[in-house]
Amino acid sequence: MNPMFKGLKQRAVQHELMDDFSSGGPELRQALQHLRLLNRIFGAAGPTLFGFKRLWLQAGKPRTLSILDVGSGSGDINRHLLRWADDNGVALSITLVDITEEACEEARELFRSEPRVRVMRSSLFELPENGADITTSTQFVHHFNNNELPQVVGCLLKASRLGVVINDIHRHWIAWAAVWVTAHLISSNRYIRNDGPLSVAKGFRARDWMFLRNALGISDMLVSWRPLFRYAVVIEKREQA
Repeated sequence: MNPMFKGLKQRAVQHELMDDFSSGGPELRQALQHLRLLNRIFGAAGPTLFGFKRLWLQAGKPRTLSILDVGSGSGDINRHLLRWADDNGVALSITLVDITEEACEEARELFRSEPRVRVMRSSLFELPENGADITTSTQFVHHFNNNELPQVVGCLLKASRLGVVINDIHRHWIAWAAVWVTAHLISSNRYIRNDGPLSVAKGFRARDWMFLRNALGISDMLVSWRPLFRYAVVIEKREQA
């Protein structure tokens, strides 16, 4: 077996190029544009929509709902949520949060004609308490190591009123190979070619979510495997006794 595939037994610890906030510019903006294509190819929106609908049902199908999408990149995943809201008569407002100006610029351009979406440049650790009904993150939490994850998810929970939806990658050799091939076919951008496969290597398996569940002390955290090689993690926010 390829040594890289053997290495997938544990989460990779290398930093992605996108984690270096000292660089970026046009090359990073191009990477965000190419990432939108990768998201379409691999059905990246599905797990977020799955978790979002679950929390909406648990909340009693409210007709008004707000989302805080953290580490949103250009926020393209949310176009699926907006279409769902249109189909179901839900007044949905979305705030896209990212720490890089390049991501914020891409998001503003992508949603320039969508009044339900606003963009906010902010760190995860500066989010307002109870700032939205639901906080979401797509391909975001894998940027943090296992010891950091409880604090990261704690921040997402603190910022929500109803709960959290995490959408991230299943660490598997098939996913790694598929992303490596696709990234090299569609893009010559170094962010895409490096960070795409590395994102899979930094992804998760069931035992990683079990570690997080135990660290948070949340017994009913839902972990659902979704196509294509993704996890939807749904945490309903409950009042403390």
